[in-house]
Amino acid sequence: MPPTPVLLVDGHHLLYRCYFGFPARITSRDRTRDLTGVFGFLALLRKAHMAHAADHQIVVVFDGEHGSAARTQADPAYKANRAEADHSPIQSLPDTKNGLDLVGVPWIEIDTAEGDDVIATLTAVASEADRPVLVMSGDKDLLQLLDRPRTRVLNTAAKSDRQITTPADVLDRGGVLPRQWPDFRALTGDPADNITGVRGVGPATAARLLSGGIGLEEVFSSDRLSGAIGQRVLNCRQDLLRWRELIRLDHKVPLTPPTGTEPTPELPPAARVLDGLRLW
Repeated sequence: MPPTPVLLVDGHHLLYRCYFGFPARITSRDRTRDLTGVFGFLALLRKAHMAHAADHQIVVVFDGEHGSAARTQADPAYKANRAEADHSPIQSLPDTKNGLDLVGVPWIEIDTAEGDDVIATLTAVASEADRPVLVMSGDKDLLQLLDRPRTRVLNTAAKSDRQITTPADVLDRGGVLPRQWPDFRALTGDPADNITGVRGVGPATAARLLSGGIGLEEVFSSDRLSGAIGQRVLNCRQDLLRWRELIRLDHKVPLTPPTGTEPTPELPPAARVLDGLRLW
């Protein structure tokens, strides 16, 4: 029997997307409680499972409370732009976890690890067991995981013909290989994580500099750097190497994967789960 595929869900990304992007606010019947985050999370997870991963085992991953500490220590500017962000979706986290427990979906949260690193580690574990992996997230940093065999990324917020991303898609759309993604994003920047990148270097220029599958070190010593942009890249050499390390995912987070590998049965509708949690 072939190994069971696994659907790894970026829990925080999905929760924020539902809380801020759901078409209507979902409230308790007495209108005293906003249930948009948890309702949307459970509804979209069920929809994605049915449409793309009915034969997969679902595992949801959340960010640890102190998950960013190591990267922030390496660069205090990392995610500093999020200090004033609206963290209201976090209020839905306990109910979301309770909902997952109720329907039998395992979730992982490691206090000192970012969810992306946990997903990278679980992807490595699954890959070593020859299990296909589908990563559900709109976080582009996870595209670097497509360097692993039998791995794909699902972004259900994208257009229907672009929801599934393969290694070939990364090359076609971005002009780089998945393993080059940290080099690419270091050059172009990542506003979400407060990584500025090199001024004047957009995706096309970054792809040209990295063409042929090379990394930043090879770019620095190549004849591809010319003019003002080339000089700016050289001037940012140390910053670029630091940014790349911030973007690179850790595939060796100490953790214990969920027990069992059976496919997750079809999930119940979100309304039924909320009823079971007595949230209505």
